[in-house]
Amino acid sequence: MKYKKIVIKIGTSVLAKDDGKIQKVIIESITSQVAALLDMGVKVILVSSGAICSGMGILKLSRVPASLPELQAIASIGQNELMRLYSEAFKKKNLMVGQILLTQDDFDNRRRYLNIKHTIDALLAKKVIPIVNENDTVSTEEIKCGDNDRLSSLVADLSGADLLLILTDVDGLYDQAGKVMTFVEDVSDEVRKLVGKKGSCFTKGGMATKIEAARRSIQSGIDCFIANGGKENIILKVLEDKALYTCFRAKPVKAKAKKRWIAFSSKVKGRIIVDDGARRALVTKNKSLLASGILGKEGDFEAGDAVGITDSKKTEFARGLTNYSSKEIERIKGLKTSEIRSVLGYKDHDEIVHRDSLLIL
Repeated sequence: MKYKKIVIKIGTSVLAKDDGKIQKVIIESITSQVAALLDMGVKVILVSSGAICSGMGILKLSRVPASLPELQAIASIGQNELMRLYSEAFKKKNLMVGQILLTQDDFDNRRRYLNIKHTIDALLAKKVIPIVNENDTVSTEEIKCGDNDRLSSLVADLSGADLLLILTDVDGLYDQAGKVMTFVEDVSDEVRKLVGKKGSCFTKGGMATKIEAARRSIQSGIDCFIANGGKENIILKVLEDKALYTCFRAKPVKAKAKKRWIAFSSKVKGRIIVDDGARRALVTKNKSLLASGILGKEGDFEAGDAVGITDSKKTEFARGLTNYSSKEIERIKGLKTSEIRSVLGYKDHDEIVHRDSLLIL
């Protein structure tokens, strides 16, 4: 087996029938294949959607509620049922599962981010299958990861996986002629134009979020496959290259783990707009961002937050951790470093964003 650690993302469209009820036979098929991988010495992490859908099925609801508290209550009911189904299925294989529920807050904080990694490592060491999901019972728009496709790419990177396998209800990404693209070299604008609308009311992102998850994965040095989770033994067949799927091949990794965390895992709280000279210094000379090159800012953020860095045309080209808040930057933009203290009354850092905490996209 080429891959030693795999993250498998299982979409709601794979698990649920049209009425929203979770298919036990699909859960059992997935667990059988995961058990086979463990026998081969492969470590497996599952990122499973389906909590809200499961809760709706139990309560016999036909529409997704508009009320956030009601949606969170349904997720609470459904998550419990989802884990029960996984736990019972894996128990038949003499395997245990561990539940990990996350929000974006867990990724924004570097210490909590590393704690997630250590927890997953400890579960894998005990041959326990981590099952990850967004914590829909508490998450609001401000702290959502967004969707489980994005979450799966974040988990793949932090856990050091070498493959992200995204299971959905189609065979992969289709080209303009309606044929599955078996290999995609890069997630370009042309590739993004091939993406259709999402299908089921139970799903969040559709193919668009899967393409973005693939982009983040390959930039982190992780292969990404998109395959049809409804096909028999699809996980094993894909890994044996005996099934139809779309492959996104990993790029050589140049950025360190901390910089990948800044660029892909932590949520951007605002933007800093810089002039052409500052852009050149950051991109071609590996320099830090100084106040003198800043034209302005967008959004409200605090020191230590992740920010996007854009050129004068508002095109983002870098991300980093800011040493100064948006209010402070508004006061010191365009100034020389030696002038910061006279304006603010203090100067904690020479750099607005240090090069060690900055990644060129």
